Amino acid sequence: MTQLCILPCGKKKIWDKIPGAGPTKAKNTYIGVLHRLCRQYVEMYFDNWVIISGKHGLLLPDDIVSENYDVTFRPNDPNVITVEVLRNQVSDKKLDLFDDIVVLTGKKYQPILNKTFHDVYSLQYPLLGTKGIGEMQALLKNSIDNKKPLHIERKES
Repeated sequence: MTQLCILPCGKKKIWDKIPGAGPTKAKNTYIGVLHRLCRQYVEMYFDNWVIISGKHGLLLPDDIVSENYDVTFRPNDPNVITVEVLRNQVSDKKLDLFDDIVVLTGKKYQPILNKTFHDVYSLQYPLLGTKGIGEMQALLKNSIDNKKPLHIERKES
């Protein structure tokens, strides 16, 4: 296979806008600005993508999220999904078939994803080094508007 892109989930979810939405596909669950820009970007440049969630792990676009939650990757939080479960998801969802993984998150997700995909040849973070969400959003918007993908350095992990 070719590339897989990993998007961040986000705090703002469909239930914040439509409280009675009920169980929702992951691709329709997250409605924050950063997630929406990541989604626009991924739909322009990738065929395969997942969403990383502190509670649910690696969500395929059609996976169902049953209800609202507020769990993020914090050290020693018992509600956060474990690396072991994430690694099982990688295998179960056949995400280990990808040669190249592009991660559209900041540094908060890097340690857990590096541990999860420890055997992958290339794990790239084109938004690392930005000074926060505002700069990430600007880079994504510029890429989308100008139809130019983000610069991704190719190197072994």
